[in-house]
Amino acid sequence: MFVTLAWAVEHPRWGTISLPVRSELYVRQKDIAKIPAARKWEFRTMLEQTGKPIWLAVDGGYANRQVIQAARQRRITLVGRLRKDAWLRSLPGPQPAGKRGRKPKYGKEVVSLAKRAGHRQGWQQDEMALYGVTVTKTYKTFLATWRPAGGVIRVVLVKEDDGWLAFFCTDAEATAAEILEMVADRNSLEQTFKDVKEVWGAGQQQVRNLHTNIGAWHLNLWAYTLVELWAWEKPEEALVDRSRSPWDDKARRPSHADRRKALLRQSLQNELRELQDDPYAKQKLHDFAERLILLAS
Repeated sequence: MFVTLAWAVEHPRWGTISLPVRSELYVRQKDIAKIPAARKWEFRTMLEQTGKPIWLAVDGGYANRQVIQAARQRRITLVGRLRKDAWLRSLPGPQPAGKRGRKPKYGKEVVSLAKRAGHRQGWQQDEMALYGVTVTKTYKTFLATWRPAGGVIRVVLVKEDDGWLAFFCTDAEATAAEILEMVADRNSLEQTFKDVKEVWGAGQQQVRNLHTNIGAWHLNLWAYTLVELWAWEKPEEALVDRSRSPWDDKARRPSHADRRKALLRQSLQNELRELQDDPYAKQKLHDFAERLILLAS
């Protein structure tokens, strides 16, 4: 498993793209003993490996006390899905005058997300950049207290065509736009790793040495990033010819596989032009044709 630092950038036409720039191999503490001592490998947690304050977007399965408390201790802001039946409470009231002791963390009133979502009042509309498109979202946002979070959270309810969704953020000062954009941008990183594994074959290299594995993983990440940078300002028609696949969705942005194929085509075309201008290129043309046959097969 690798802990990867990626640069999430906004493309003017294709939305958010995550570009991997650096990775560190994560080895579980119980597996450290399996690594030869000569490698001098020391255990570090994933959070220690990042080394920077981060916002962490998680799905609903990780929105629990253990994960949230661990994130709070490390000053990490957590964003995630909130169950519709989450047991929320109001904010604690002011401490009564003359009363000693610690101020309560949780309010006395129960906050029902379903009732909040069903109430007609309080909905707002705002434009946000989600999945590379500026859209108008209808939402409600408010503060509540939640025991798994150990105190105050920012709640955002979003109205969708088929109902409503709830999200939370452990930073009470966060805006609804920041929270929803974070949730949307998380998908770009998931797509990046899907492409790195499926298009480039990351993790399938048959190598045994520990550091060779790390190097192979990084080569795949760098190749991904270089292809994305090469294609950054290319028009869509230069990256994909949809006439060859009339069933394809023309509104879909060119995939990473499309961009890699476009770079390969251009490289082959450039090489062929150079060979055509070389009067002594008979053997080179033969080798070039063999390479094309191997690629086609």
